[in-house]
Amino acid sequence: MPNQTPKNILLAPLDWGAGHTTRCIPIVAHLLAGGNRVFFAGNDWQIALIRQVFGNQLTTLPLSGYNITYSSLNHVLQMGLLSQLPRLLQVITTEHNWLLHTVHTHNIQGIISDNRYGLHHPTVPSVIITHQLRILTGVGSVADAAVQQVHYRYLQRFREVWIPDTEQQPSLAGRLSHPESLPHKSRYIGWLSRFVGKGNTQEASTSKHLLVLLSGPEPLRTHTSRRLWEQALSYKGGKVVFADGSDAATAPTSVPPHITYHRRLNDQELIAAVGNAHTIVCRSGYSTVMDLVAMGARAILLPTPAQTEQQYLGKYLRDNRLFYSVAEKDLDLNRAKEKYRNFDFSAMPSVEGFCIHQQALNDWLTTL
Repeated sequence: MPNQTPKNILLAPLDWGAGHTTRCIPIVAHLLAGGNRVFFAGNDWQIALIRQVFGNQLTTLPLSGYNITYSSLNHVLQMGLLSQLPRLLQVITTEHNWLLHTVHTHNIQGIISDNRYGLHHPTVPSVIITHQLRILTGVGSVADAAVQQVHYRYLQRFREVWIPDTEQQPSLAGRLSHPESLPHKSRYIGWLSRFVGKGNTQEASTSKHLLVLLSGPEPLRTHTSRRLWEQALSYKGGKVVFADGSDAATAPTSVPPHITYHRRLNDQELIAAVGNAHTIVCRSGYSTVMDLVAMGARAILLPTPAQTEQQYLGKYLRDNRLFYSVAEKDLDLNRAKEKYRNFDFSAMPSVEGFCIHQQALNDWLTTL
């Protein structure tokens, strides 16, 4: 139902992977359906992605990303992200100054930030979306508590904290989204995915395939791609659909008949590929997990090495029998199908968890 008084809403997601942007799609859709004017802020690829879905229905604003980079595989494994912390804090300050100017220029009446910590305002109501309230550093509980304390100080600068998970257990993020104490004015808004109600629109193929879906930061994505491509070449279980996860990926010079190769799949291709897969291998990123649940799809989760969040999610979701998970070094595509089929899965969560955000948005809009 349209709002009686449409609002100018600024929405800006983090640029670390596509998941933060894609999980904002149902939020944008609900705002637009209510007659609101949406200003989407992001870098070039984020704007291109959101325009593929909404075209000119919204206004886009250029906003530099955090541009988290890794110089080498060892840089990732040695927690090289910490060395970029001073620069990231400067980016947060810069985006806050950008926000003060943008609010004045475009008469912004409400702000929604997905993990961008500088987008709070002294007078305009602002919310931040994050599922990772409990920070797992990988170096012990003392460090976890110290980092969480700093994290909460940043979160308290926002009027509200929206948690993209369900309050009841089993949730999809487990302890990450259910800490011992919540930040001030927190609200669980349910899961977010652009694939709710968008099942496979094609007839199921008579010969189903193994689907490999890659994603994540470089150089890990390329490293994993090379390893799994070698396994795909010798795969004995039938057809393979291999999605490299990057438009910049170097396509193989020779592709055998049993493999279909894509640099990246668009939404309709992804829906069809998931619907026609007997086995899916993908990362355990939280947005990926929500998308799989929205499509009713099981998968073998492959947590990114040294990413403590993904490591935790892989173990948590396997322990709760929602997904199968295996360490990247232990994955063998030729044995994966059998282990996957023999896994004792629990019931798939209800899709009702994907509707909760609409009421949260409606309630928030009435306060603007």
